[in-house]
Amino acid sequence: MPENILVTGGAGFIGSHLCEALLAQGHKVLCLDNFCDFYDPQIKMTNISECRKQPNFSLIECDITDLDELSKAFSYYKIDLVVHLAAMAGVRPSIQNPELYEKVNVAGTLNLLQLCKIHGIGRFIFASSSSVYGNNAKLPFSESDNVDNPISPYAATKKAGELLCHTYHYLDKMSIICLRFFTVYGPRQRPDLAICKFASLLESGEALPVFGDGTSSRDYTYIGDIIQGVMRSIQYVQDHLCYEIINLGNDRGIGLLDMILNLEQVFHKEARLDFRVPQDGDLPHTLADISIARRLLGYQPRTSFAQGMQSFAEWWKCRLS
Repeated sequence: MPENILVTGGAGFIGSHLCEALLAQGHKVLCLDNFCDFYDPQIKMTNISECRKQPNFSLIECDITDLDELSKAFSYYKIDLVVHLAAMAGVRPSIQNPELYEKVNVAGTLNLLQLCKIHGIGRFIFASSSSVYGNNAKLPFSESDNVDNPISPYAATKKAGELLCHTYHYLDKMSIICLRFFTVYGPRQRPDLAICKFASLLESGEALPVFGDGTSSRDYTYIGDIIQGVMRSIQYVQDHLCYEIINLGNDRGIGLLDMILNLEQVFHKEARLDFRVPQDGDLPHTLADISIARRLLGYQPRTSFAQGMQSFAEWWKCRLS
């Protein structure tokens, strides 16, 4: 049954893909974004250019830390469910500006949960992160692992968001799923993320910075698979009174040097590498145990890394033409 769904951060990388998927299913989409200068706001406008042509799409330019403006949006629009993707992202920038990360990721999340309570909105999806696992030596990362030792302000704010969500589930009987995303990549990826950065450097002939010895690895998850998981989560909170924390990953790790090799293959260029000391806050490895996602959501990632990188490269070259 079509619903009115608010997507915060809806003009971003994941958000814009989600808006398209929701519109394709006949939902009314309220896309809320503040178009901040973390990267070029025009990129976000391009992300949602097709969505804006749809009659069921509304764009709300608003900051989740501005409670007065946010309250007006909640009062004006009928909202059945919130998918909260808006956040200050990135481990390294959070170390430089922890106050901003706390304001957006913690206080902003609290604003949304409180407004859901006030307006009787009982379903909420929260975008968490694999960063919460910190230096967990056990692989793969499981939702039952202890995550009380974050190694960056970003990770700490995402853990705090999960705790706030549990509080509102317990006190107000809200159905909530916290999705721990694992290194999402694909068309429209944010320009600050490694694959985008490396593609740009590779195209310009500059050296690629490799922090550490290149043995670090990530559970790269293709955007289409992530959207599958989010859509199934939306259906789950419609059908269940729940509080769940669920990993959304690809169930396999890709080494940094293997990622670079894939880039070389899809761009038909040879990379020059600039090895540097490891960065504070970076996890050496991430790998998702997705058994809960499979069991509860029927989630199954289908896109191989080679396929995903080919799609990314095609998008990258198209945007430059």
